[in-house]
Amino acid sequence: MKKEIKGYNRREFLITTVAGAAAGLLAKTPLGAQSPQGQAKPNPEKPAQAGKQPITRVLGRTGLRVPVVSMGVMNADNPALVRRSFELGIRHFDTAWGYQRGKNEEMVGAVLKELNARDQAVIATKVPPGRPEMMDQMGAKLVEEEFLARFDQSLARLQTDHVEILYIHNVSEPALLKRPGLLSALDKAQKSKKARFVGFSTHKGMAECIEAAVPMGRFDVILTSINYSMADDKALLAAMDKAARAGIGLVAMKTQCKQAWYREAQSPEVQERYYEGAIWHSALLKWALRLPSVATAIPGYTTFEQLEADWPVAFSLEFSADETKFLNDRGIQLALGHACRQCGGCAGSCPRGADVPALVRAHMYAADYGNFAEMRRALDEIPAGRGLESCAGCRECVAACVRSVRVPRRLGELRTIFA
Repeated sequence: MKKEIKGYNRREFLITTVAGAAAGLLAKTPLGAQSPQGQAKPNPEKPAQAGKQPITRVLGRTGLRVPVVSMGVMNADNPALVRRSFELGIRHFDTAWGYQRGKNEEMVGAVLKELNARDQAVIATKVPPGRPEMMDQMGAKLVEEEFLARFDQSLARLQTDHVEILYIHNVSEPALLKRPGLLSALDKAQKSKKARFVGFSTHKGMAECIEAAVPMGRFDVILTSINYSMADDKALLAAMDKAARAGIGLVAMKTQCKQAWYREAQSPEVQERYYEGAIWHSALLKWALRLPSVATAIPGYTTFEQLEADWPVAFSLEFSADETKFLNDRGIQLALGHACRQCGGCAGSCPRGADVPALVRAHMYAADYGNFAEMRRALDEIPAGRGLESCAGCRECVAACVRSVRVPRRLGELRTIFA
């Protein structure tokens, strides 16, 4: 294989609008309905890269070869978008048991069945392990049984007898990777040939989790958060390199850094210059894909315009002059300090004991992805007494980030949604 190079368009979140729309968006959206984020049909004036072949890479020791641009389906609710993605050449589709309460997996399965394309697709799904305190009470056998029962639900929704990749969902501490019940569940999933390869996803404590996974030799694939705001995270980049050298396939998520950092730190003029077009989409995606450890990325596009901005990246990872200017812009680099890395540095900063990292993550789903179902799920996972109720009665939020994330502002917006 030829060696590759190393190395929103979202309107400003107006909290009054979001608060008013929250109840409606929390309701179930029928499959096939137009996505609230964009148009329901592709633009016929923007053809695919006719006659060209996308850059492909092998996903570690799995031997699976996929285009460098894949689809993170989590926030998408339009089957036509999944269909168009496949038609253009995307082959790897990432979903999860909990996304849209199962509707996300159902959509992926229905589209691939309609296209008669199951044997051409690489499906990855994720099953939540449960809370550590609950697993302690259940014991290894029940943990295994519950995990496999949920996995069987995923297979039924996807209308398939197997998936290429099965992940433990949202691993944030290395200890979780050594849970006997989870490891035996992965073993059984593979021995039954319901899962060809196994791994885990990680949004928090990524470096520590990846470092711990390498010597275990147990995981084939890791799905990790990585984006330009983490360019100075030497521990994470080193861990990713180590994993790739050990044959673990690395899939990048959160590559587009869809957070409030540019709204909070840039003037309206700068926002309009960079965020009214596609430059930031392609520049950030290329940055992640130029990392030598990354095999493919799963940008979570939700509109055809975003797909049309992301997919061409699969054909060239060279930066354009405008993309280089964007990445080198001093204001952009400074503004990235406002991007949350889910590092946990804000934990313990609330005198009332609120789980600040989890609340900030819930805010991200609502404000930056427009995904209120995921916001609700993230809030529900917070232990009682440490959720948004902890903020009740606070006149002034003193929760703080070790970098520059405006935590009080985000928690205030989250409270406004539920006011």
